[in-house]
Amino acid sequence: MTLYKPHYACFNCHKTFKRRLKKDIKDGIESVYEAKCPQCGELMANMGLDFESPKMENLKKWEHIKSLYSVGITFHSCGCSGPGYIPNSKEKLIEHFEQLKTGYLKNIDFWRARIEPSDNKERDKDWNKNWAELGYIAQKSRKEIISNQEGINYWLERVREIENKLSLVK
Repeated sequence: MTLYKPHYACFNCHKTFKRRLKKDIKDGIESVYEAKCPQCGELMANMGLDFESPKMENLKKWEHIKSLYSVGITFHSCGCSGPGYIPNSKEKLIEHFEQLKTGYLKNIDFWRARIEPSDNKERDKDWNKNWAELGYIAQKSRKEIISNQEGINYWLERVREIENKLSLVK
């Protein structure tokens, strides 16, 4: 059985390496440990299973990959569905985060305008009408009333996360 091997990138040397899994070496024992670059000894970034590194000389692409990594965008997937949308430039990355932020702010507007149910009958009606929005907030949304403030707090936290990522990129 062939397993994917994780790809690690060294942003100093502009090199990538696949690593054997610890469980391949130590009788199936899985362990997480840091990867150090064999050339410079610095810690390497776990870029995921589907990462394809740019050429060593392409400094612009390496800087972009480093900025993607700094905001948590990596290439982790099983290979079936791919890693999702990966912006290919700093401008596209900023645009992507701005679009996410706009969507999150629209969700806050939903929670501000929503009429909060006061009993189980109203909760069931609310669930039938707004199940998609309620499901984001909590697993308990089918059984318990979710307050508007819980929804607002959830999306405000997402907005803060995006703003932090935007500040790292800009």
